[in-house]
Amino acid sequence: MALTTVAEKCEAPITRAAAKRRAQSVLVEDKQWATKKRAVLGEITRLTNAVDNVIDLVNNIRGVAPPQKPKLETKKKAVKAARDDEDPQLCGAYAADIYAYLRRMEVEPKRRPLSDYMEKIQKDSINANMRGVLVDWLVEVADEYELLPETLHLAVSYVDKYLSMNVVLRSELQLVGVASIFIASKYEEIDPPNVDELSDITENTFTKQQVIKMEADILLSLKFEMGNPNVRTFLRKFIDLAQESYYKNPNLQFESLIYYLTDLSLVDYKLVKFLPSIIAASAVFLARVIITRSKMNPWCPALQEYTGYKAVDLRECVLIIHDLYLGRRGGSLVAVRDKYKQIKLKCVAKMHCPSQLPHSLFEAVKA
Repeated sequence: MALTTVAEKCEAPITRAAAKRRAQSVLVEDKQWATKKRAVLGEITRLTNAVDNVIDLVNNIRGVAPPQKPKLETKKKAVKAARDDEDPQLCGAYAADIYAYLRRMEVEPKRRPLSDYMEKIQKDSINANMRGVLVDWLVEVADEYELLPETLHLAVSYVDKYLSMNVVLRSELQLVGVASIFIASKYEEIDPPNVDELSDITENTFTKQQVIKMEADILLSLKFEMGNPNVRTFLRKFIDLAQESYYKNPNLQFESLIYYLTDLSLVDYKLVKFLPSIIAASAVFLARVIITRSKMNPWCPALQEYTGYKAVDLRECVLIIHDLYLGRRGGSLVAVRDKYKQIKLKCVAKMHCPSQLPHSLFEAVKA
């Protein structure tokens, strides 16, 4: 209902006709209000701009400097941070605590294989080349059953941990691999392959009962500690940070290249001694070298701060992965290379990589 004006309050007593006319006008006004169209976004925007212009004009007359508007880049970062906080899977409010917890967990002795278990435990039974052949075969198995990458990485970690504690005969090494991927599949997959399928994939070299018995042996050796952090655990945030510096939108080729480098790292025994977070950071480092063709510094203050690693800390690991990429190491192990030559994975195994990495790449970054 319309507000009563001061003039109306002061006027003479209202007649019946006047009261009727006023009641009708109120009904018409209410009807117009009820049928009034909702303002469109463009009208609201124009109104907001008009108000802003009036405020700027008044400020100019008063000699007051207009408030500085935030830069576009700052707005983008604020929007991204807000989205990260809202995404329950990113756990923005707890991300730092979760990362710190994972870093503490990955260094626990009970979760780490021995860095020299071939020399100390296995001795003459098996060697690093045999391990490489086994891992190369596990890559094919994972691809055949379309298993998650996390399943593969977890399975290889079980193999290394088991070989750190038990002497294994050459004839049983494949059995350790099959049982490890069976356990990892149960842990990670919604629909894991059954034991009969895994027995068949060995061309019935091992029976169903043998796979189940080895599964029990591995679980007892691990003391049922199956949820260890692996390289893939650390990659998601590392990739996000690495892409922010160079790309406005996610670069799928860059991501595939990092995944290729981390999968390559599985086949080399020399990399067993490195923590998963170091291998993840080293893969990001080398991927940036390859993707930018050494035209930009592969490391940045944000990555250094978040990962906790300086470029020089990654040098040894990066050089080993670099040799793997160029085929100087593990050249006969082709499962990972063939997988990443596919178009759906952006053919990253065919990308050019410099034959030498200059020392300047590992110098300290400037904040």
